[in-house]
Amino acid sequence: MKKLTTTMMQETVNKHDGRLTVGLDLGDRSSFYCVLDGTGDVLLEQKVSTTPKAISEIFGAMPRSRIAVETGTHSPWVSRLLSELGHETIVAHARSVRLIGESRRKDDRIDARTLARLVRIDPQLLCPVKHRSAEAQADLTVIRARAALVRTRTMLVNAARGLTKSYGERLRGCNARGMKPKAAQDLSPELKYALEPMMREIESVSERICEYDHLLESMARNRYPEAERLKQIKGVGTLIALTYMLTLEDPYRFRKSRDAACYVGLQPGRRNSGQSEPQMHISKEGDPYLRALLVQAAHHVLGPWGVDSDLRRWGMQLAEHGGKRGKKRAVIAVARKLAVLLHRLWVSGDMYVPLRPGAEAALSAVA
Repeated sequence: MKKLTTTMMQETVNKHDGRLTVGLDLGDRSSFYCVLDGTGDVLLEQKVSTTPKAISEIFGAMPRSRIAVETGTHSPWVSRLLSELGHETIVAHARSVRLIGESRRKDDRIDARTLARLVRIDPQLLCPVKHRSAEAQADLTVIRARAALVRTRTMLVNAARGLTKSYGERLRGCNARGMKPKAAQDLSPELKYALEPMMREIESVSERICEYDHLLESMARNRYPEAERLKQIKGVGTLIALTYMLTLEDPYRFRKSRDAACYVGLQPGRRNSGQSEPQMHISKEGDPYLRALLVQAAHHVLGPWGVDSDLRRWGMQLAEHGGKRGKKRAVIAVARKLAVLLHRLWVSGDMYVPLRPGAEAALSAVA
């Protein structure tokens, strides 16, 4: 029998009249895809470069198919490109596909074939997720870039303080925002000489962070006026409001406001079996950066600078009666309710009233 070349097999796929199912295992440099026909037989297994041009050439000539990809670095733009080419694209939650993640025979070819067979049987087995639009991703990149600079500044500040302490000296007391070369004026000459370039770099990074802050304020004012609704809650600023809106993107994708807290990963996990209903930690399945910002806002609400409100009173009461770890549990509980309240304000457009008669009982039932 004459062996079919890759070109001949690709032509066979392109001329196929039936419904095709494709599993695409994305890699950084190259990806592997597997094509199944209507009966589940493999028509083609081949590598493709992970570039827009290569993927467009392969899948642009292919008849409309159902294509499954896993979440990852390249999945946002790949899924948008495949949808533009007319394919039904399903993005599988990588953590939920145990047949791939926990397989003892992990291989790109096998992973692509497994994706294709799972999506052919039932797409819901892949726990499909919805990627945000290109515009929302671009705006969210501004927030991610600012967060990277904040982490860099924190690392530099900690290094500078650690180096001075190991020398028996200390920098002037100030926060990371106020860390400037003058904070090292009281150090010994040799230590001041060693740390001066680092202090200038810290000051430069702080200036870049301020530029991003101005950019976010302009973005919220010109393109996301709904952020003002969310900022009604004391402790929620422009950064948290924009991150919340851009991460969720479409508030109407959730049937209830409580589902927004589940999306962020602030609801307790479940492992019920029979009569056993163990109390578990929060799932942490959502966006980690947004979850961290909501926890920071909860600390502000419960902290010494928090204003009196039904949410603060409820959180303080929970902390007092929560046992040894009552404060930590109260912070997470308040963060979960913040996720719910922000979604409700975003959808309804109502004014936020911090203190309402009889609102404590209603607030207890929110999340």
